[in-house]
This record gives sequence, C-alpha cells and structure tokens, in this order.
Amino acid sequence: MSKLRKQHMTITWDNLIDVASHESAKIAPLHEKSALVGRMGLMMLSVGAGAWRVRAAMNKVSRALGITCNADIGLLSIEYTCFDGAETYTNALSINTTGVNTDKLNYLRTFADNCAQNAERFSIKQFFELLDEIEHLVGHYGAIKLGFAAATACAAFTFLLGGGPTEMICAFFGAGMGNFVRKKLLEKHITLFANVSLGVAVACLVYICFIKAAEALFGVSDIHQAGYICAMLFVIPGFPLITGGIDLAKLDLRSGIERILYALLIISVATITGWLCALVFHFSPADFPRFDFNPCIMALFRLVTSFFAVYGFSLMFNSTVPMAVTAGLIGMIANVMRLELIDFTGIPAALAAFLAALLSGLCASAIKKYIGYPRLTITVPSIVIMVPGLYMYKGIYYFATENVTTGALWLAKAVMIVCSLCLGLIAARIITDRNFRICS
Repeated sequence: MSKLRKQHMTITWDNLIDVASHESAKIAPLHEKSALVGRMGLMMLSVGAGAWRVRAAMNKVSRALGITCNADIGLLSIEYTCFDGAETYTNALSINTTGVNTDKLNYLRTFADNCAQNAERFSIKQFFELLDEIEHLVGHYGAIKLGFAAATACAAFTFLLGGGPTEMICAFFGAGMGNFVRKKLLEKHITLFANVSLGVAVACLVYICFIKAAEALFGVSDIHQAGYICAMLFVIPGFPLITGGIDLAKLDLRSGIERILYALLIISVATITGWLCALVFHFSPADFPRFDFNPCIMALFRLVTSFFAVYGFSLMFNSTVPMAVTAGLIGMIANVMRLELIDFTGIPAALAAFLAALLSGLCASAIKKYIGYPRLTITVPSIVIMVPGLYMYKGIYYFATENVTTGALWLAKAVMIVCSLCLGLIAARIITDRNFRICS
C-alpha cells in the first residue's frame, strides 16, 4: 500500500527562523517576525476564529514586534504583507480544514495580549515554542465524552423544540452515537462530506431503531417519529454562521462569504442525509404533540433544558467546564426570554431572536473583565441553540419532495432568524466595543 501524500504540505516552521539565535524578537529579521505573525493568524483560523479576531491577533503580534501587517483573510487561508519601514515580506499560508476549539482560542488570545510585554525578553524561537505548546494541546474530551455532550445538548434541544420524554430519550441516544462516530472519523481525518453524512446517518438510524423498538415493545404512538430530526442537530454549524455574519458586518466579505458557504455545505449534506433516511423509513417532519404545562412550570423546564443544551454544545467546542457553565447561564436567560416573548407577546420569531442575541452579547461584555474569556467563546455557544436547524431541515425536506412553496417558507424563516441572531450580536458589539464600532 503506497504511503499517503498530504495534499496540504506541512510547514516546517523551524526552517524559517534561526533556532540558534537568542536575540530579542524586537531585533529579529523581518522574515522571522513575519513568520511568527503568519503562524499566529493560521492557528487562529484553525480554531474557528473569524477574520476580525484573526486580524486583531495578528495586529497585536505585529505591533509588539515593531512592524506593520496587512492581511487578506479567508476561511482556510491568509495572504499577508509585513513592513518594517525598510523592506516588505509577503506570504500566503493555508490550512487543510477548520474546526472550533474555544479553549485553544482562549490560549491564543492570551498569547497575543502578552506579546507586547514579552517581545523585549523573548526570542522568536521562544515565541515559536510557546505556539508549539498551544498547537499540541490535546482536546479535553474524547469521542465518548463528546458523544455524551451531543446527547445531552440534543435531548435538551428536543424539549425546547416541543418534544416530550419519548423524543428526548431517542434523540439522546441518536445524537450521542452520531457524534461519537463523527468524532472518530475526524480523528482519522476523513473529509467533511463523509464525516457529516455518516454521523447524521448513524444518528437518524439509532433514533429510528429506538423509536421502532418503543412502538413494538411499549405501544408508543408513531407520532413520536417526528423527533428524528432532533438527533441530527449536533452538526448544525452555528459557529461559522455567526462568525461569518460578523465578518460581513466588518466588510471582511471574503471570510464572511466563505464561512457562510462552508456552513451551508454542512447544512445541505446533513439535511439531505436526514431526508434520505426519512425516505427509506417513511418518516416525515410532523409537528410534535402539544404539552399543556402551567406557564411557570414551562418556564422552569425551559431554563433547565436551555442551560444543558448550551452546556453540551459548549463542550463540543472544547470549552472548559467553567467556560461552558458561563455560556450555559447566559444562554439559559437569553433563550427563555426569546421563547417567552414569542409565546406571550406574539412578536415575530426573528425579532425575538435579535433581542435574545443582543442580551447574550451585552451580558458577555458586562462580565468579560471578570471571567477573562474572549466574548466569542461565550456568546456564540450561548445562541447556537437558537439557530433554527429544524426549519432548515424542513425546508430541504419539502424541496426534496417537490413541495417548493412550503420548503421556501421554512427556509425563509430560517434565514430571517439566523440573520437576526447575527445582527443581535453585532449590535451588542457595536454598543460595547469601541474598536468594533469605529471603522479603522
């Protein structure tokens, strides 16, 4: 069997610098400073940061080293030029795939913030060694724990979408197995379309097996089949959708469009896979049976399930437990406010989503200096559960069954809500962050 050749060749960073040099990074040659700036940006891209945050990190490192950087940033690549007043150095770098890792993002943010005070006493080699340590950090959670995180998130999400105990239990096992399989495929570097489709297929099939067993053994009604959609919602790419919207707001059009297209690719593959499973087993996205709870009891249930849904999704982004708890508390308040506004005031779902995202962003900004986490690691996980994955699936399902009018209606609702979520976070950032508010 021939040895696999990498399509994206590995960059040997040590070849770009003088590893024997111990001189201050401030007086290092321009090409070495530029290599450090480029690697910083590339690592930020690899953990899911948008162009705004990637550029901010590259700028912090550049200013600390006494150079100027101008960068064009996409989803997987960076083209940048560094200036030191006498010469310029231009480079183009790329990664083979992207993901979300909020813990590494936090470490990289700290690295960039500390560059200014360390530039005089650290050499370029020492800075590279620090980045090596961050790059080689192992995720906090293996496939089994991530399976449980997805199971918890999707089971809680099922209740928020209107499902009952039967749907929640089946979605728990379906999402858990689906994300376990997807994580194993990612560890083997299986390509995007394959890992998404196989993960979703396993989630749907496990749900179907459990619901069919419940029908046969306990006489459960087939009306509970509608919950199979909830088992696949762990793949909905809330992070690139939201960061893509933020990039568009800052006119980083390349990054914004690429991120949103990447998210749409995942959504398309996932929903088509779910539709094929439904086609084989004659399932359809029917409405959930309604439960009549006292409004206070319903609000309490929503608080609890919103917390666990956000907490589970945060763990899937490799957040630490304190980070996930913080996101869970903010998301719990914002999401319940959204649902209560829809139920008791009748305002459109898109407006409620905007207000919830705005509240989430304002809360994260208010506590930022106390918790020390980047806003992105708190705000995006806290509103991921508001991304209308169910609407997206229904839209694709009805298109696939040639019911174009109904499909277009569901997709239009989904687009309005996603846009409103992005606008809510953007509004919060404009209100609380002068650097974001000013065009510079």
